[in-house]
Parts: sequence; C-alpha cells; structure tokens
Amino acid sequence: MASRPSAKRDAWRLFDYIVAQAAPGGMHTNPWVKGPEEQLRFEPDYPTLELLLGVPLHLKAGTQSGVPALALDVWLSYELRRAGFSSDQVWPRPTNPRVVPAPVTALIRSLPVKLRAEVEERLQKQSAIPGVTSSSAAILGKNYLKQVDVLMTDWATGPELLVSTKRMDSSYGKNAPNRVEESYGDAKNLRLRHPLAALGFVFGLRSDILQKEPKTADWLFDLLVKLGQEDDAYHATCLVLMKYADDVVLPDVEMEPPSEGILEPGPEPDKDGEEVPTSIPDGAVRDLVKGLPQVTILKERIPPELSSGRFLDAMVTRVLRATPVNMHEQARHRRALALQEE
Repeated sequence: MASRPSAKRDAWRLFDYIVAQAAPGGMHTNPWVKGPEEQLRFEPDYPTLELLLGVPLHLKAGTQSGVPALALDVWLSYELRRAGFSSDQVWPRPTNPRVVPAPVTALIRSLPVKLRAEVEERLQKQSAIPGVTSSSAAILGKNYLKQVDVLMTDWATGPELLVSTKRMDSSYGKNAPNRVEESYGDAKNLRLRHPLAALGFVFGLRSDILQKEPKTADWLFDLLVKLGQEDDAYHATCLVLMKYADDVVLPDVEMEPPSEGILEPGPEPDKDGEEVPTSIPDGAVRDLVKGLPQVTILKERIPPELSSGRFLDAMVTRVLRATPVNMHEQARHRRALALQEE
C-alpha cells in the first residue's frame, strides 16, 4: 500500500526551495554589519524567515504535525550557515537527511566518485538509517535525554550549540505557563552537562496576544528575558512575534503533540517512514512559494533583550570564544570581513 503524503514532507519541499533561493549555489550573504565604534551586529534575514513562517499556514499544518516550529528550526540553521558554519555542521541540514554525524559525511567524501554518488542517493531517499541518519536528534543532559531542535556537535568537541524552539499561536493563557516551565527544566538539564555549549531558546508567538491577552504577553516577555539572564539557564533567548491574517490561522488544537516516551540515545527515528511521497509536483513549488500567506515579524514590539539579532550574535560569539582559532575559520573570517568594510 502506498504511503500517505506527509505534511512535514510537503513542508520540507517548500522550506528547501526558500532556503536555496536565499543562498543561490550555497553562497550565503554575510550577516555581520559594522556599527558605530567598530561594534559588530548580526542582521537577520527577516524576509526569508517570513516566507518560511508562511509554509505551515499554507499547509494548514497544526501543532501536532511539528511543521509550525520546524519553520523556526530551518531559519535558525540557515542563519548559522550565513554566520559561516558549514551545512554539515549545523542540524537540520539544508538537504535530506537532516541529521548526519560528521564522521559519516567525512567517510562519504572519501569514497570513489561512483560509490559516493550511490551512497548519497541512498541517504537522500531514506530519511532515517537507524543509528546513522535521522530527522532529529536527542542529546543527553544531566539527568535525561532531550530532543534538541537546532544543534552543532561532533565527537571531537561534544555539543557546541544547542537551541530549543517552541511556538504558540493560540490559547496563550492556558499554554504559556507550561511552555515556560518546560523551558526552565530543559535549560538546567542541558546546561549542567554541557556548560561550554551555547545554549539558546527561541519562542515563536502570534502577535494577536497583544490585543487578546496583553497581561499574558507582558508576563511571558518578562519571563523570556529572565530565562536568558539566569546563571544556570540559557545564554540567550529570542522572541519571534508573528503577525498574520485570521483567514489563514492554524488549526486551534490545545492538546500538545503526543509524547515520544523515553528517548533513546542518538538520532531519533523518522516517524514518516521511508520514501513517503510529497503531494507537491516539481513544477508547482515556485508558484506556491510566491503565493504563501503573508507573515510579518513585528520587530518594533519585541523587547531588545529578545531580538533575533542579539540572540544570534550571542550564540555565534559564544561558540567562537569556546573554541581555538583554528576551528570554525569561515565563521571567524566573516566577522573579520565585516570589520574591514568601510
């Protein structure tokens, strides 16, 4: 029996096209800009973020599909590549499979041309090879394994960057306390085992909370700021405040996605199975992206402590400060280039 098309597979089809158009031929723009007094600042690519956030709205993909939060993951990994980290270093990768350990990619690159092409084709068609590749990965914290949404890790360094993302588009008063409580616990669990890793938290929030539940918004903004100031919590936190029309609102499902149970070490199994088809024809991707629902990031309503630029600056800077100068050379070079510009 043929597999049913997956909302997540459809989403990846559109995500990949958007990211590829933003970085033609894998050439990314430099996010670093020199400000007054030789100060560098990280300028996020908001137009690309707004396109990515339109994908789950177009697909009507609710929380349980994982697609709404995945849009944030794709954007963050794209921004880290703009900062100079390679596509194999940052997960999720811009091509299938999304999680591949560095030793595996090094082995593939060492293979003869014909064999390398065959192995790469197999990896692209089969999303999850147990113990080797996956669509997500779990990292051991102090006491338990935690699925991390955006990460950089290698056997030689251990985890270098760990970012958790969450998204909330409705039922703010009911869901906000649970999201904050979970984030505190996750931060402590990961920080205690990986004190040198850059640890971050990104929260996507629909902007109608400002009109519907302003007190909840103030409370949530305040706690997100404090999450990035605690000695044993995140090194930085970020708020993505999204404005979009009511006629494209996501399905209002208050129930959280079902628990995955006790996580196992290493890559997580792909719940969609092998070679699940997509319902999007090859020639339709460009037109679908052009017609995506409009999403606007309300940058002026986001507290400065929670801005995307500040967050990405903090994450990248911490990774570079925690590693010797002969590592992540391209990321260091991009910062140096910005300082040299007039």
